[in-house]
Amino acid sequence: MRPEQPAVVIVGMGLAGLSAALKLADERPVLLLAKRGRGDAATPWAQGGIVGVLGSDDSIEAHVRDTQQAGAGLVDEAAARFVSEHSAEAIAWLLAQGVALTPDAQGPLGLHLTREGGHGVRRIAHAADATGQAIHEALLTRARAHPNITLREHCFAVDLITSRHVGIGTGGATACHGVYALDVMARRVLALPAAAVVLATGGLGRVYRYTSNPDTATGDGVAMAWRAGCRVANMEFIQFHPTCLYHPQDRSFLITEALRGEGALLRLPLPSSTERWGPRFMPAHDERAELAPRDIVARAIDFEMKKHGVDHVWLDATALGELALREHFPTIHARCLALGIDIARQPIPVVPAAHYSCGGVVSDLHGRSDLAGLYVVGETAYTGLHGANRLASNSLLECIVLGQACARDILARPADAMPTVPAWDESRVEDADEQVVIAHNWDELRLLMWNYVGIVRSRKRLERALRRIQLLQGEIHDYYASFRITPDLLELRNLADCAELIVRSALARPESRGLHFSLDFPGPLPVSFPTVLSGREAAPPAR
Repeated sequence: MRPEQPAVVIVGMGLAGLSAALKLADERPVLLLAKRGRGDAATPWAQGGIVGVLGSDDSIEAHVRDTQQAGAGLVDEAAARFVSEHSAEAIAWLLAQGVALTPDAQGPLGLHLTREGGHGVRRIAHAADATGQAIHEALLTRARAHPNITLREHCFAVDLITSRHVGIGTGGATACHGVYALDVMARRVLALPAAAVVLATGGLGRVYRYTSNPDTATGDGVAMAWRAGCRVANMEFIQFHPTCLYHPQDRSFLITEALRGEGALLRLPLPSSTERWGPRFMPAHDERAELAPRDIVARAIDFEMKKHGVDHVWLDATALGELALREHFPTIHARCLALGIDIARQPIPVVPAAHYSCGGVVSDLHGRSDLAGLYVVGETAYTGLHGANRLASNSLLECIVLGQACARDILARPADAMPTVPAWDESRVEDADEQVVIAHNWDELRLLMWNYVGIVRSRKRLERALRRIQLLQGEIHDYYASFRITPDLLELRNLADCAELIVRSALARPESRGLHFSLDFPGPLPVSFPTVLSGREAAPPAR
């Protein structure tokens, strides 16, 4: 990094963070932080693809309309239009970075486009069924080779450094000046001043017992921004992916929605005189059947599992044929085969699992948050794009479009002189004598969220969950104040904060809409608005 300029610190090495970094690096030094290895992001787990409004049968208006319909009346039209208008540019940028998307000589830009639930036409560009991995590897290679980008692994962001920490102003925090980050290997907390901070930490799926997310998805960015005083919005809308593999050796492997887009059918694992693998059930729940949006499909599966007392349903892709499955879904075919499931000849056992958070830290279409100098992009952010339910494959597109918009805004602003940032104080803490408290609280939190704040909710369940979460937060706070921090403690602290935000947001919505279904309020209100919680300014760390 050039010493004459303070770095832009980007927390997270997924698609949103890498998109911002590569856009910034020709003009500004960039420090990219990963709390684990550089490959441990959610992006490589994305199978389906990325939206591109490219075909002659498609339009910006059609994509915006599909996004709004999936979002159940809470999509911000300006956000949907902004992202859609930049989709072709985003696809072209990926190709320029060396991403090998699946070709089709007859397709727009020479690409094969597929279709997923909620989309009216084929508009999903992909790299077979491992799109995220192809994108992440290409962009990470570019970032590693750039002389103005420093990648720092095993560096876990703890909290934001705000104006209160540096002694500027007497009220709440108004600006962000860097981050405190734990160097996991050295076991010490670093003070990292920054010209700007970009939170691109991904989602929070690990707050639930069953999730398609990687272990890193612990809501770190949302929790840090909330503690610094930023608003969060729509945290009640947690998307449960309908089809996660149900197998004792792998319960986090996602079965992409594109499989249903190509014709795979959902069936009950029950004897049937007319169907080889059991009867279909989606046509009874929605006229779009298997191509209905994810919230509808997930609730339908949950309903049928409870109704029939089964622990999974079947996803039958046998009609697609072995050649098509091997060609278009090689990762799924190989993984299932390794587990003894030949998807060309037998159905796949699947269950819903926590997959994506449609809410997050309130930010605009430049990535700007409530704190000057703090930007939030990707799944960590709330821009209004997803409303009450995310349209499939809009998320990778959002990461690129908003990541680059954020970079442009940072470059348009002068790099101000940095205030003196205080060091982290550990003089009053000691090493923990045992870790069992963390492990126990982690398990309890995830189980109660699954049981009380899952696909179907009630006010009684939510209130019970909130009371227990707040007790856990007290225990976690006491532990945090007494002992040296560890990655497990930081993740537990962040998950507990996110769990509280999800429950409080759910309690504030007296209706069922999109991904939020309440037994007490089974219908939607005539008019609905985003759920916005005002931030609270945490005291500067007593370290």
